[in-house]
Amino acid sequence: MNRRLSARLLLLSACSALPIAHAANEVVLPSTQIEDSAVRGDEPSVGYQGKPASSTTKLGLTDKETPQAITTITRAQMDDYKMNGIKDALRSAPSVTVEQSETDRTEFTSRGFDIGTFEYDGMGMPFAQTIMIGDQDMAEFEQVDVLHGANGLMSGTGNPSATVNFVRKRPTDTFQAQIDTSVGSWDNRRVDVDVSGPLTPTGNVRGRFIYAHDKGNSWMDRYSHERNVAAGLLAFDLSDADTLTVGFSQHNSDSNGSSWGNLALVSGTDGSNFSPIHYSGRSANVGQPWTYWNMHTQRAFAEMKHDFSNGWNGTITATGITEYQNTSMLYVNTVVDDTANVYAGQTSSKAHEMIGEAKASGPFSLFGRDHELTFGVSYGRTHQKAREYDAEDGTYFDTSYSQLLSGNTPKPTFDYTSDYGMQNFIDTQKSAFLGARFSLADDLHWIAGARMLSADGSGTSYGSDHSLRVHGKVTPYTGLVYDLTPQWSLYTSWTQIFNPNYAYAGFDGKVIAPLEGKSLEAGVKGNVMDDRLKLQAAVFKTKQDNVVNTNDYIFVNGQYRYGTANYKSHGLELEASGEALPGLDLLGGYTYVHIEDEDGDSARKYVPTHSFHGMATYRLASLPKARVGTRVSWQSAIQNDSYSYIRQNAYAVVDLMTSYDIDNHWSTALNLNNVSDHKYLTSLYSGTESNYGAPRNLTASVTWKY
Repeated sequence: MNRRLSARLLLLSACSALPIAHAANEVVLPSTQIEDSAVRGDEPSVGYQGKPASSTTKLGLTDKETPQAITTITRAQMDDYKMNGIKDALRSAPSVTVEQSETDRTEFTSRGFDIGTFEYDGMGMPFAQTIMIGDQDMAEFEQVDVLHGANGLMSGTGNPSATVNFVRKRPTDTFQAQIDTSVGSWDNRRVDVDVSGPLTPTGNVRGRFIYAHDKGNSWMDRYSHERNVAAGLLAFDLSDADTLTVGFSQHNSDSNGSSWGNLALVSGTDGSNFSPIHYSGRSANVGQPWTYWNMHTQRAFAEMKHDFSNGWNGTITATGITEYQNTSMLYVNTVVDDTANVYAGQTSSKAHEMIGEAKASGPFSLFGRDHELTFGVSYGRTHQKAREYDAEDGTYFDTSYSQLLSGNTPKPTFDYTSDYGMQNFIDTQKSAFLGARFSLADDLHWIAGARMLSADGSGTSYGSDHSLRVHGKVTPYTGLVYDLTPQWSLYTSWTQIFNPNYAYAGFDGKVIAPLEGKSLEAGVKGNVMDDRLKLQAAVFKTKQDNVVNTNDYIFVNGQYRYGTANYKSHGLELEASGEALPGLDLLGGYTYVHIEDEDGDSARKYVPTHSFHGMATYRLASLPKARVGTRVSWQSAIQNDSYSYIRQNAYAVVDLMTSYDIDNHWSTALNLNNVSDHKYLTSLYSGTESNYGAPRNLTASVTWKY
């Protein structure tokens, strides 16, 4: 994929440890220890036993009641393995592939397709959010839920990959405080502060303050980063039935030595004369001393919950988001011998997003049985403005590749702009949804519903018409759950797929028609070991039409325009999470996925056919204050769809951790990552370019809690 358009697409994206109480002479397994859960009234996750938030499923169903697979990355897992950013957290989710396409931009795939919906406590519009800019810091989140498969009822559109829901930390009923500090390889250092508790004697007003500072260099030449996060939340019990929660967060992600695209993997201008480029080390970077990528995001939300005292409850939520981006970047288009054809640009953008939702849920009786109903409406609006200034009259220019790798390509003058270098558009979505869980029998439940969506787009994006109008599109959803026993259940679900392609222009210069298709899933879920260990298995089959094909494009008036393709995929997912044995916590899963194009040939080969992601920690019986653990990520070989010699062989990355509880307030930990110092490419998502993953590295941390 040519990165110039990808660089412009970045402007479309909307983009700590908690207390571990250990007595001196007894084993106490790590947990979040949150009296007020991420969504007040939800049952909180404990240790590695993830419990999805009600905002993840919309219908308020438990994991066992939901006819789709769900993975939860808990606070305990993030703390144990220092998953301070979303890239590292989702790299541990068995169903997700992290596609590190650039230094500061990441795409995520699941079941072979791009993840297009990222939510915050269930609130979010899909738009162009397949791209995450910077590394979303995890300091303000209690857990991350990944709802596998299509989500037409539970989110705004149906997308066959997954929905990622960031579940915020909330104010707690009792006072707690924690400070985490860590230092690591390449001069990385971090501090987290988390203070929460009641602000009045009766506890009817509660507050929480979160702060994180993360700064350091990298194994990549010239690259460095700094993240600063501050968040404040207040919860007010207005009455026995009404709770108002408000919050604001500021997330600043700044980096230097950043790059559009990655290292060129081949020399040549087309496939007939490509020859591989070999790099002796892993530090090579096309970012220059003058390149940078800054992303500053402000989020404010208000949530009003009311209990009607008859089993019914209602929630009204409003969220406002403002994002600022500033970049000065360089992209390598082709390399022939020592001549690199490059493009450079300087961009600035501002985006405002407003999202609102009102919903109600509760029981009702029909034919002598009790059932559950959820209904609501939602609205979202994004206004995006951007301006790009280019070098060399907006064209590509040549420079020495060896000089570029050494960081000696001078900064050009960014003085050229035109209508093809600006954005000014508005996207809106309005939807109404209705879903019910019918008790057909004591052990058989039918979930059915639909969402009616209207989407509009207006304005221009880099010289192309951004107009879009889709009204009254209904996305149906249905599923069955059969309880074999109190511990085991079988399920199946079916939904249509519908997703506007806001981010791409077609050959005609207009927004590509929406993506459509169907998705089918069936599986089994169970709880064993006295419900401490959750097991799930799922098979899925998906047909998706009108998918943007980034290998099929034309270049018109400075803009890349894309064709589309149709794909089918099927696969298998296996997962276990929780306490497997006394003192042994784990999360692990295997995924198989096969993707075909409309001709029946294998496609999207940059997605591994087989993968395994797992982590486990064990509290030593002979030394109960100490824990040891390991995290393993393995994937089968991947390759470029067009050129089989552009490939990454199968590989595994193994991490180790150990921690020790000094007393009830102090603990320390050591994390050793990539212990075998394996050399690997991070992704082939971008086709003929990639960067190398981090070599062996070490992080030491100290935590104080009250």
